[in-house]
Amino acid sequence: MPIRTVPVPTADALKTAEPDTKIQHVEHVNAPANVEHHEHLPKGISETVEEKKTRWFIGSIDCGTTSSRFLIFDGEGTPIASHQIEFENIYPESGWHEHDPQELVNSVEECIEEATARFLEKGYKKDTIKAIGITNQRETTICWDTNTGEPLYNAIVWPDTRTTSLVRELKNRKGANELLELCGLPLSTYPSSVKLLWLYSNVEVVKKAYDEGRLSFGTVDTWLIYKLNGGKEAGIHVTDTTNASRTMFMNIHTLQYDDKLLDFFRLDRKNITLPKIVPSSDKKAFGALTNGALKGVKITGCLGDQSAALVGQCGFSPGQAKNTYGTGCFLLYNVGEKPVISKYGLLATVAYDFGQGRKPIYALEGSIAVAGSGVKFLMNNMGFIKHSSKITELAETVKDNGGVVFVTAFSGLFAPYWIDDAKGTLFGITAHTQRGHIARATLEATCYQTKAILDAMEKDSGHKLEGLAVDGGMSNSNLCMQTQADIIGIPVDRPVMRETTALGAAIAAGFAVDIWREFDELKEINKEDRTIFKPQIDKAKSDKMFKKWEQAVEMSKGWVLQNSDDE
Repeated sequence: MPIRTVPVPTADALKTAEPDTKIQHVEHVNAPANVEHHEHLPKGISETVEEKKTRWFIGSIDCGTTSSRFLIFDGEGTPIASHQIEFENIYPESGWHEHDPQELVNSVEECIEEATARFLEKGYKKDTIKAIGITNQRETTICWDTNTGEPLYNAIVWPDTRTTSLVRELKNRKGANELLELCGLPLSTYPSSVKLLWLYSNVEVVKKAYDEGRLSFGTVDTWLIYKLNGGKEAGIHVTDTTNASRTMFMNIHTLQYDDKLLDFFRLDRKNITLPKIVPSSDKKAFGALTNGALKGVKITGCLGDQSAALVGQCGFSPGQAKNTYGTGCFLLYNVGEKPVISKYGLLATVAYDFGQGRKPIYALEGSIAVAGSGVKFLMNNMGFIKHSSKITELAETVKDNGGVVFVTAFSGLFAPYWIDDAKGTLFGITAHTQRGHIARATLEATCYQTKAILDAMEKDSGHKLEGLAVDGGMSNSNLCMQTQADIIGIPVDRPVMRETTALGAAIAAGFAVDIWREFDELKEINKEDRTIFKPQIDKAKSDKMFKKWEQAVEMSKGWVLQNSDDE
């Protein structure tokens, strides 16, 4: 098929690489433009394609690691209006990563106001926005005073590694070897549980609040829903199953808090208020906005960001997978109605749970701590580029990586390695090495780790993936996506509209208010003009490249332990 120009993503999309049109191994797949007529649309909501684009809309709050945004989608999954605000990422010490909890709320509220203003300027009416969904960074941990509703400390963000020594201690605690089977997560610096324990042990006001029974805990979804509903006055303290599955407090099989897990972490429910666990799509549980331009509009959907991206990619069937290249990189593989406890270093997680009699769907997940943040490291710390979108241009100044391998273990290595004592390490530097070689090695690091995850998923599931749907900032780079296809040896499938995380939250919200009732009704959403990157190198060459990567991973181990006295 002839190559067509790749459309530029929406202006508010997080950009870490510009689309380039030099890669020649790309096909475009055109899906039918119209969605079929469906019988089960609710009363008052249009049934024709054209009316679905103008008669009703869904808002979506997307609070990520570096920015918040609010998008308003039409019935075809097209963003009509949006606004994005970057907020401060705080790094008080090496390995520490924090957010100001109130700034998260303020940024979301401002995005809602600005996007709604643009929506109204285009001639649409506010009452056509039928519901709002929320998607969020997941393991990030926030504690607040139940009596005042005010945060007690900064949010500890998901890649934070201050808990490394604590995790080593927990691994030696009785019952540690039973956790994975119960909650699907291995002990690491990643989940919310260890962040909460650190706060209790090191922040006096948090300890005092716990001891006095007035400590409230939540991930970002819980905090935003609590504050958007008016805080302590409304007292809406909830989370959905996808976010709860990232805490290590929820039993992955029962989808309820588990006393054995709480006892392991020595938490007494009398001393801490945990959010109520509800399905990801619910008409009443998440409340409604109490202020601003959309005051009164119900929040009816909530998904952790990686689950939302799988939903936004319409990965509703077992065997379907997506990879999101954001600040980190997250690969989810739909395994159906029963969780698969990994034997090869992956996480078991809830993919989505739309309630109303539907069974929850599970996924295997592989998490990579550093993806787009590696590009930002080259920009902010090393001064290689002036904007992250220039990474592809720099990488193309050389024909290959020149023998350079970059293990981007800034926060240790996540799945499937789980090496807490690794540090970021560059190998293969010679007098010949240029900035372009390091740029290529940075992009390739994410691609290699993705292959390691896919290999583990194949072992756990017994099935080889036939294709990989992709989204997120780094997926904008044709060079990166072609490299990914070459390394994993299967096609990489990229949509034109890359706001799949926000779209997934909108879909969850839409199911709660009967905008959609069956997954088949979504089969054509975001399917037009997808770009397919096919592998262009032979398996022997790909295997040789990956073997060099694995050698580098082995050599990156042990830095934290060896130098612990200096940190």
